[in-house]
Amino acid sequence: MIENDEKVVLVDEDGEEHEFALIDVIEMDGEEYAILEPLESEEEDSEAIILKVGKDEDGEDILFDIEDDEEWERVADKWQELIESDEEED
Repeated sequence: MIENDEKVVLVDEDGEEHEFALIDVIEMDGEEYAILEPLESEEEDSEAIILKVGKDEDGEDILFDIEDDEEWERVADKWQELIESDEEED
């Protein structure tokens, strides 16, 4: 299970490594999605990214892109709702 505040290193298509902080894991429709925020972003207002959590052949957690646009929109909307409800509680 991926834990909040875990550091995640992703490799882009050019082979460059990028570090992210895992800020949340949300469950929806029986699937888990990781919300990651870049650790070393030059932009002050960098956007979080959403990746789907799956298992590899060894049963280890892996992260992969959400291919379906509708699925991505549903997860992004749920994440936005969670952010807004947290802001209202503060």
